[in-house]
Amino acid sequence: MGLFKDKSTFKKFTEKVTNVIVGNPNIDEEFYEELEESLVISDIGIETTDKIMDMLRKRINAKYLTKPEDIKRALADVIAEIVDKGDRNKLLSDYPLVILMIGINGGGKTTSIGKLANMFKERGHSVLLAAADTFRAAAADQLVEWGNRAGVRVIRHEEGTDPAAVIYDAVQSAKANDVDVLICDTAGRLQNKTNLMKELEKMDKIISREYPQASRETLIVLDSTTGKNAISQAKEFSEIADITGIVLTKLDGTARGGISITVTDEYDLPIKFIGVGEGIHDLKEFDPKEFAGGIFDE
Repeated sequence: MGLFKDKSTFKKFTEKVTNVIVGNPNIDEEFYEELEESLVISDIGIETTDKIMDMLRKRINAKYLTKPEDIKRALADVIAEIVDKGDRNKLLSDYPLVILMIGINGGGKTTSIGKLANMFKERGHSVLLAAADTFRAAAADQLVEWGNRAGVRVIRHEEGTDPAAVIYDAVQSAKANDVDVLICDTAGRLQNKTNLMKELEKMDKIISREYPQASRETLIVLDSTTGKNAISQAKEFSEIADITGIVLTKLDGTARGGISITVTDEYDLPIKFIGVGEGIHDLKEFDPKEFAGGIFDE
């Protein structure tokens, strides 16, 4: 499919599952046990694995599947069904649109904002960025660099100032200039969850009060290379923000791809974008069938 530039993303998952399917001539309990184990080892959670196995058993029995290629295709279809959240996999298309980007530092948040800004810009939309992670000077500098690459303006304040003040100024600028999309960077200090929650609540109130006509998205950026830690991050951030979708980054490296299936299933969060490279165009809209097929190169 060409979705994943580097097959190491799902290499462990694909190899283990393929070996089980091809190496078992009989579709018996031993086959199902080995397949289940291979899913768990590939960073797919227990509950999600149980769901996958149940759905796969039913398909195999209903269609009398015995050929390895048919079973792999059935497994891909099951995975696609699990990660498919319908229209929720798509970003809102009502403008003006405000996107609040959340996630831990180092997870690819700033990079994803730059890529997303470029995507909107190339589609003919006006874009403005807000550097509301004011606790790290490097965060604003990085955002300005990506803004320059995408050709979009960035609202920033001095390091250590109130992040909500940046949001306020960005909203006023967006309104005054009829900007289609305002993308807001935020701090990712999960170790101080209480302060982070207060910051996000304050930002939310400002946007709701000053820009009630705007559509809203809150996207969590998760680094796929962190495996089960990404699932923990989804849980932690879900407790402090009303997340509407996931941006899954670094699917071009030695990622533990199974977490992408688990996190969208366990927390009912739709994946909206996946990062498949370092380039400015390497942010792709999520397609469940293409994603699942790409795992097995179907």
